[in-house]
Amino acid sequence: MSVTEKPPTSPPGQRGGAGRRRPPRTPKGRQVDPKALEEVLALLTDRPRRRDLLIEHLHLIQDHYGHLSAVHLAALAQEMKLALTEVYEVATFYAHFDVVKEDETPPPPVTVRVCDSLSCALLGSERLLADLPGKLGKDVRVVRAPCMGACDRAPVCAVGHVQVMQADMAKVTAAAKKPPHAHSYPTPTAFEPYVKGAGYELLKACLAGKRPRDDVIKIVSDAGLRGLGGAGFPTGRKWSLVRSEPVPRLFAVNCDEGEPGTFKDRYYLERDPHRFLEGMLIAAWVVEAADTYLYVRDEYPEIILLLLDEIAKVEKAGLSDHTKIHLRRGAGAYICGEESAMIESIEGKRGLPRHRPPYVAQVGLFGRPTLEQNVETLYWIRDIVEKGAGWVTSQGRHDRKGFRSFSVSGRVKNPGVKLAPAGVTARELIDEFCGGMADGHTFKGYLPGGASGGILPASMADIPLDFGTLEKYGCFVGSHAVVILSDRDDMKAVALNLIRFFEDESCGQCTPCRVGTEKAANLMAKGPWDPALLDELSALMRDASICGLGQAAPNPLLCVLKYFPDELTKPLGSW
Repeated sequence: MSVTEKPPTSPPGQRGGAGRRRPPRTPKGRQVDPKALEEVLALLTDRPRRRDLLIEHLHLIQDHYGHLSAVHLAALAQEMKLALTEVYEVATFYAHFDVVKEDETPPPPVTVRVCDSLSCALLGSERLLADLPGKLGKDVRVVRAPCMGACDRAPVCAVGHVQVMQADMAKVTAAAKKPPHAHSYPTPTAFEPYVKGAGYELLKACLAGKRPRDDVIKIVSDAGLRGLGGAGFPTGRKWSLVRSEPVPRLFAVNCDEGEPGTFKDRYYLERDPHRFLEGMLIAAWVVEAADTYLYVRDEYPEIILLLLDEIAKVEKAGLSDHTKIHLRRGAGAYICGEESAMIESIEGKRGLPRHRPPYVAQVGLFGRPTLEQNVETLYWIRDIVEKGAGWVTSQGRHDRKGFRSFSVSGRVKNPGVKLAPAGVTARELIDEFCGGMADGHTFKGYLPGGASGGILPASMADIPLDFGTLEKYGCFVGSHAVVILSDRDDMKAVALNLIRFFEDESCGQCTPCRVGTEKAANLMAKGPWDPALLDELSALMRDASICGLGQAAPNPLLCVLKYFPDELTKPLGSW
């Protein structure tokens, strides 16, 4: 071709030359609906658009519209400058978000969640699940839900987010007709009465330099205070480890007690929130945390409102100037009780546990060294420092020292939080603290540490309940959630209920847990149980799962195989 010749043109519709495609009128991808964007902006108002606030902003939309529509998710993604996939993967991870695609029908205006975890199942939740849909009609959605932290008042339902305790058809029907709104819990110990009882005097002394940090750490260490959320790590040692890391340091407080059978954090927050808040502020002072993040489970709306009210009073009084308090709301995910998963959630992400090392104390929230503590651990700090380590160590039974808060539920006359000596036995808890077994029930077995702590027979009810006393039996005390079982309960059904909980709550990140819990539930439900196969599957889950959920999930079924062999030949029972 000579330089004077014109190049050939491409046919229309093909690339090149005069036939090149015109650019699209709009960018590729989902387009944002102007009306939806306007609605999202009205909800966000002047709130920051930071990535870590994504879950908080999703709550705003869910609370207002009763679901998360595709158009609202797209609008939120644009406003926060996030990829839609990031917003969608977070919204679909948490159980309390209802994502509705373009071709789907939004859920009914009222949702009733029925707790199907063990303590509620023992007292009739399965009957409610069977009967409520027909009674409430098509305008009310009835769904299963995991533990709501009210096992002492089972069975429990939530109408919207407000719980109905000791639920029956009449109570739930009445609540569904006029859905209640959550109000701040009417605590008997608000800011003013707490201050009158010498509240915050210890914190003031710490802030004024009258109490050296090392002295506070020593008292807490000498008292033997440990993490009371389940892991039991020594508190004073944890403080020292975090303090040895470079600044800035952060603090994450775990109020996401989702372990079936556990409700002690709720109990203490309802009755004396400032004793916890003072302990939290002292711990933040000890490690010099610039920011403190309080992560509260979404099942506790009254407590969230209570804490917002009382924290505002603390801030107004100038008691929290050394650390900025941020309250973050969970969204229905048991896995976020695991410390690294909770940190991921605080950052506005899916609650997926992190691989370790590095540990949270080294690389935690926003990549900074982070102190992580449980509510009850912080609750006791004021009393321990003011009264001295001897006040704690002088208590205890069976060669154990200290005291423990046991969440007791199930087949006892008086369930509830029982403050008892460390080392108390299950039999002593029943007889001395719970008024004995419920009428017509004979003690058969118990869960010493919630869903993940295993199951022991009544013949082993004289073992001291404390850290390190149960591991040789394949169990552990964990968060001290004790569920009492009777001769009316089938142990295979108990174990199946627990494994189904883990199946539902697995984050799905690792195959051994995600697939293992589902496989175990299917094998246990179909029967007859194959002990060799279930044992092999359990070993795989324990050895290869990333976090404690998958590692501990097989404990209940392994305990049934070991301690209740006579039940393996019987048909699967129910409640």
